[in-house]
Amino acid sequence: MSKIKIRSNDQVMVITGEEKGKIGTVKKIIGKKKIIVSGIKIVKKHKKANNSINYSGGILKEESPIDISNVTIFDRKSKKLNYLKYQDKKEKK
Repeated sequence: MSKIKIRSNDQVMVITGEEKGKIGTVKKIIGKKKIIVSGIKIVKKHKKANNSINYSGGILKEESPIDISNVTIFDRKSKKLNYLKYQDKKEKK
């Protein structure tokens, strides 16, 4: 498996999907294939009330994970995308 080149707090731009062209900051990396980006792919979650911890419940908005292959690193200074290339060390072309 390839090494992940995107880290937390990196600026990334979505390059595919319905959120294409949006820029955000990586909040969390989930496993080797998913990341959570601030302000990207916001979904509504219905939370049930819980009286034991005094939580009233309701509808919350939060970010949903997206695939790491759908984003690339974005450099704000040069305003350019830095495309990442993954190559196995076993295969040399």
